[in-house]
Amino acid sequence: MYPAGLRLRQAREALGLTYRDVERASYQIAVNRGRPDFILHISRLADIENRDVVPSLHKLYSLAAILHLDPFEISSWYDAPLRQVFHDGASFPPPRTYLSSSMPAAPVPHAPENGVDSENTQLLTRRPATVVPMIHGENQASSKHRYGYIGLSDRRMMPLLRPGSTVLIDTTLRKVESAEWSNEYDRPMFFVEIRNGYRCGWFQKEKSRLIMQPHVLSRCAPETWQTPEEAEVVGQVVGVVSYLGQPWTYRAAAIPGERLDWQSKAL
Repeated sequence: MYPAGLRLRQAREALGLTYRDVERASYQIAVNRGRPDFILHISRLADIENRDVVPSLHKLYSLAAILHLDPFEISSWYDAPLRQVFHDGASFPPPRTYLSSSMPAAPVPHAPENGVDSENTQLLTRRPATVVPMIHGENQASSKHRYGYIGLSDRRMMPLLRPGSTVLIDTTLRKVESAEWSNEYDRPMFFVEIRNGYRCGWFQKEKSRLIMQPHVLSRCAPETWQTPEEAEVVGQVVGVVSYLGQPWTYRAAAIPGERLDWQSKAL
């Protein structure tokens, strides 16, 4: 694997750019963005390319813009794959239900190591011990879909929707209305934002009142809110990934210690 600095130098030379060209362009970016942090001085660029110095966030932005590179790809060269932050974050499930603020990126295939399938290509079929499975819709670029997570302490829809589950939400389906359904699996579920968090489950609308009906086996009481003052429907749940064990007992493994050969400094 080529060092990140060498890759950046090859990209710069392939475009016919000198250190001075990159520095001049970074000054323009700094002016456009109103921050001197974007400036790539010649000495700093030389350190990044030749001395394994890790660029700061703003300088990484300038490098990506000037060299016409994907900033997420550059981050992976420094063993910080920003595209996978959603997947890694899923290994640390919080106690409360929440709505994801971003879409998880499609997994990048990697060759298996030591006979073990990569976590990036097997999230849905075979879960590695330290990774929570995530949903992958057919069209992840679609802006109408969001992802929600059911908190480990949220038992309102047990056993149909287990704590620790991940749900796919269609934000274009926000109207709660009476619908025909033959069993509890067909009954529409919605993801709703309230003042102090979120709820996911069965809802019915009575004029300006939104009522959540928990699963009868959960032994939780119904809840009501006034709309839109106290509650807003995010969308209808159209997909679920759930554990078959006891997700509320799951805790992430210990975070590995720092590698002894990591001597690069972020500047």
